Amino acid sequence: MSVAQNTFPLSELMISLTTALDMTEGQPPEHCIRCCWIGMHIGMQLELSEPELHDLFFTLLLKDAGCSSNAARICELYATDDLTFKRRYKTVGTSLSSVINFIVKNTGSEQSWTERILTTIDILKNGNDYAQELIQTRCTRGADVARELRFSEAVAQGIHSLDEHWNGQGRPEQRKGEAIPLFSRIALLAQVFDVFQMEHSIEEALQEIMARSGVWFDPKLVEVVEQLVENPRFLSGLKATDISQRVMNLPPAQAHLPLDDAYLECIVTAFGKIVDAKSPYTAGHSERVAVYTDLIARQLAISDADRIWLRRAALLHDIGKLGVSNAILDKPGKLDEAEWRAVQAHAAYTEQILYKLSPFKTLARMAGAHHEKLDGTGYPRGVNGDEISLMTRIITTADIFDALSAERPYRAAMPIDKALAIMEENLHTAIDPECFAALKKALNLLPDEYTQLPHSSDKT
Repeated sequence: MSVAQNTFPLSELMISLTTALDMTEGQPPEHCIRCCWIGMHIGMQLELSEPELHDLFFTLLLKDAGCSSNAARICELYATDDLTFKRRYKTVGTSLSSVINFIVKNTGSEQSWTERILTTIDILKNGNDYAQELIQTRCTRGADVARELRFSEAVAQGIHSLDEHWNGQGRPEQRKGEAIPLFSRIALLAQVFDVFQMEHSIEEALQEIMARSGVWFDPKLVEVVEQLVENPRFLSGLKATDISQRVMNLPPAQAHLPLDDAYLECIVTAFGKIVDAKSPYTAGHSERVAVYTDLIARQLAISDADRIWLRRAALLHDIGKLGVSNAILDKPGKLDEAEWRAVQAHAAYTEQILYKLSPFKTLARMAGAHHEKLDGTGYPRGVNGDEISLMTRIITTADIFDALSAERPYRAAMPIDKALAIMEENLHTAIDPECFAALKKALNLLPDEYTQLPHSSDKT
């Protein structure tokens, strides 16, 4: 399948992929889409030009593009579940007492009481420095993602300055007033309004942004929102079950842009990096699995056209992991039953996300089934044998090889020969013998940057 010479609404692709961004922020489904609805209505009230509305549209949808990059660090510093932490953090008030109360309640949930007290003291002492680091990481990475996706510098800067405050007390650069990009001012206001109206009510959300007017928010923009909440059409759209379609009906979403294979590859690669950024133990995982997948496919004489789509499925096979807490992904010990269920859910999440994308519908089942086993003991569906496509079997083989040969939270990287020996023990049950044989042949063709994998004969 190829999309060369076709056009496709890029907005539809981005709206669908925001499902993954909402997951990594621990937000209710369609958070980014609701922010887009809110922010675009602000922009239209301001009578922004068509090019400005276009850039605002994608700033709003991609505002959280860098959020996976600080998830592991949040778990490390605050010793807690990053998804819950991020969700609750967005509802914290502006007073010092609110901040202290949040820290005490949400720090050290994974620790003993003694450790929790020490961690809390550390956060109270060094919290400003940690906040600067976390926001700097997220904002820088989010802006880089926008550039990788070939959006304008205005979009990149809008994402980078998302957490700047009107009074100059925000982060990462303490910009003040109109020195903050307009898109950033609108996006932060839309974000806070949505979080509070979902957590509480429209009335409380309005009260919250009015209280922060002149502190966090541009007073003129707050006045625009005050007007918008008097508009029944705006409110009904915000609460509508079909809000995704309503956002797709906004003017910037209507433009059909050329979406050739090269740009589609760019989008897939960028989102693969978002997945890999979530944990230091998965850094580069999607890219490596894609490389191994392609090499296996070549050995099996898969056509060039099918290999292109197979590689894309491999790059996105773990996109559902954005919905799994780093407290679980990076846990050095054995997972309990609830944690294991959370890990298993990522495969179903992957399929759900990709199925929403019309160019990727054929990839959804292929990528989401990468933990199925030939003997029917895999997940998420427990299918077996011929029910598992050859394409999925290839990704599964590549995924297992990388899982064994890369460093994990509970062990060092495994030598190649030992990894292959373990895989051989699982032929016909978890691993397809034909794909395994192709992998062994393909290892001799690895690119230079992949030839440094350890062997048992290497000194340690």
